[in-house]
Amino acid sequence: MKGQWTKPSGFIGSLNCAIEGILWAAKTQRHMLFHLLAAILVLVGAMFLRLTLHEFALLALAMTLVLFAELVNTAIEVTVDLVSPEFNPLAQRAKDVAAGAVLLASVGAMVLGYLALSRFFFVAEVDVTHDFMRTTGNIAIISIVIVVLLVILAKARVGRGTPLHGGMPSGHAGVAFSIATSVAFAEVGLLVILLAWFLAVMVAQSRVLLGVHTFREIAAGSLLGVLTTLGMQLAFH
Repeated sequence: MKGQWTKPSGFIGSLNCAIEGILWAAKTQRHMLFHLLAAILVLVGAMFLRLTLHEFALLALAMTLVLFAELVNTAIEVTVDLVSPEFNPLAQRAKDVAAGAVLLASVGAMVLGYLALSRFFFVAEVDVTHDFMRTTGNIAIISIVIVVLLVILAKARVGRGTPLHGGMPSGHAGVAFSIATSVAFAEVGLLVILLAWFLAVMVAQSRVLLGVHTFREIAAGSLLGVLTTLGMQLAFH
């Protein structure tokens, strides 16, 4: 019968099915095509930068993680559409969670990419085995990630607002003041520090003027960013 699916037999048959799945995803899913093109650019760039074996391994792991998550997300979306062709809140939740997995994998890939290329961002005197993660820049990045995670937990608890719009506390204010606090620990001079804090205040003020957050939500986010980053910098710097 035309269009009838038959179970693949043997290793070659299963391999063909797997390749067909990847080809179909690349053909129909725009994000999958984007990830594949990005992987090609990363591989070419790695050759130009003459990365070491360990650095290349981190990049390879990052690319595999994102492509794997995108394939799983596509499979879940297709399955949900098959089971629930009409709109269903639970079906939407399943798609959102699957998309969240891709987002999380992408963030993890960026972290791996940063670690792989870290020697291009720091002077040679930095000991990558002991002191590397305790540099001001790395503590700043870790602090931002912790602030974002705390904001997600708080918003999930409060149950008001959307991830990027409204709710307690303000994530934009938290990240802005986290960055400003880390700048204060860097050897950049008083003027740059004041400018960083000025920008953080402007970010917080803009959220209030746009009606996205209340002053209480902005204050909570700002305090969260400052205290979290201050604690991290004092404890590990």
